Amino acid sequence: MQPNPIQKGDIVGILALASKVDFEVLKPAIELMENVWGLKVILGESLISQYHQFAGNDSVRANNFQMMLDNPEIKAIFSARGGYGSSRFLDSIDFTAFQKQPKWVIGFSDITAVHCHIHTLNIESLHATMPKLFLQEGGEQSLESLRKILFGEEINYKVEPHQMNRLGVGEGQIIGGNLALLVHVIGSKSDINYDGKILFLEDVNEYLYNIDRMMIQLKRSGKLQHLAGLIVGSFSDCQDNEVPFGKTANEIIQEAIADYDFPVCYGFSVGHEVDNWAMPCGRKVSLLVEEYGVSLQENYLYI
Repeated sequence: MQPNPIQKGDIVGILALASKVDFEVLKPAIELMENVWGLKVILGESLISQYHQFAGNDSVRANNFQMMLDNPEIKAIFSARGGYGSSRFLDSIDFTAFQKQPKWVIGFSDITAVHCHIHTLNIESLHATMPKLFLQEGGEQSLESLRKILFGEEINYKVEPHQMNRLGVGEGQIIGGNLALLVHVIGSKSDINYDGKILFLEDVNEYLYNIDRMMIQLKRSGKLQHLAGLIVGSFSDCQDNEVPFGKTANEIIQEAIADYDFPVCYGFSVGHEVDNWAMPCGRKVSLLVEEYGVSLQENYLYI
């Protein structure tokens, strides 16, 4: 189910689902949403709360999220940043009102856990840049891709060819996000079915051996076996041990999927980089990987 597009004059909420945030860095994003996008912004208590590294304790963040999910006037909910902590309270959230009146939930990184949980409800959510990062230098395309989807425009992404790509066409719902969080939710109430889906992956500041371990976990748990396609985004600031692991992040992923024949795109602009294109999790898309380039679009190429 796709939430309704937002419109000028709509009310949206900003909260912090995970780590604490410096409220001052959010002011330019709030001004943009109000003065350029024409929205009315409600601010959550979690934006000014702190409990150790979190944006308030679990109860503060859970109550903040619950209030915004239940408020019918709020048409979209933005997590100000990621970090860590959104999965700590997910099982306490009542999604009954949200299921009756879906609204956009936006964020990435740690918010991948929330996207997975929402996917189990058969509702779309938006993996995209967050208010803390709205006005970072060079991020104009990321912000515009978010605005377009929120306001009801279709996605139609074009990507340059990559030497590691596997050619082909895949069609299905798009799912994914941060690799560590995708592995983290396996076996929980937020675990999702990957069969027939287009999966996208990204991560940041992980050791290469741990990327390998997580990819092996996806493979052993059967998550990769029946994918319709794979999109590999940014694996930023990878770490290595004193004894090198011997493979790059892309090579680790390539090895993990060697037994399968679905199309694969490397170098997609999604992840912890300035170019972080908005991805509507749960939406049906077509992935076309060809020698001269890659396209990701909503309309199916083949029925």
